[in-house]
Amino acid sequence: MTSPASAITGEAISRDRLEACIASAASPLVFEQCDFDGSDLSRLKLHGIEFKNCSFAETAFYAADLSQASWLGCRGRQANFEAVDLTDAQFIDCDLNNSAWRRARLSSAAFKGCKLTGANFEEVASLGLTFEDTLLIGADLRKMSFRKMTLRQLDLSEADLSGCDFREAVFEGGSLRHAHLKLTRFEGADLREAELGGLKLLDTKAFKGATVSYRQAAQLLGELGLNVA
Repeated sequence: MTSPASAITGEAISRDRLEACIASAASPLVFEQCDFDGSDLSRLKLHGIEFKNCSFAETAFYAADLSQASWLGCRGRQANFEAVDLTDAQFIDCDLNNSAWRRARLSSAAFKGCKLTGANFEEVASLGLTFEDTLLIGADLRKMSFRKMTLRQLDLSEADLSGCDFREAVFEGGSLRHAHLKLTRFEGADLREAELGGLKLLDTKAFKGATVSYRQAAQLLGELGLNVA
């Protein structure tokens, strides 16, 4: 029989306090409405931990083990997840604007209903990573692969998608407005439900082989300076 989770509620959690909780816990830890703001939690072993409605503003998790951790309704502007192991982690309804994820392991991680405006995902391990109904405005997603994925309501406006692979992906809503698309690939992608406005002349070449609607085709031709009669 699995032991019930150990719950800590409404506390300000320092590194020392967290380490003490880990050392004394006989069951999975759950933190609810706790404040971790500004704490340095680098390299801690936090496998399977659960956070509910917690705050992580400018918290550092550098190289921590957060595999299979879950985050529900958390806030973490400018949180640092660099080199963190987040394999199989889940983020639901979290506000993580301007967070840093460089070189994080995000294999099979999931983000749903999250705000990741300005987030940096440079050089992450992303096999099986999924985003759904998430704001990625101005995010750095360079060289990530979304091949054959169904992308539901992703706002990628102004995001850096240079070198990304969207081949055979299906966009269900969302936006690519003003996105940076240098060397981005869309062959076989279905973009009919995505917003494609504001693209530059060179960007339109990236859509060769993709499926777009008549309205979008006219829009793309308009970006080339052509009038569609």
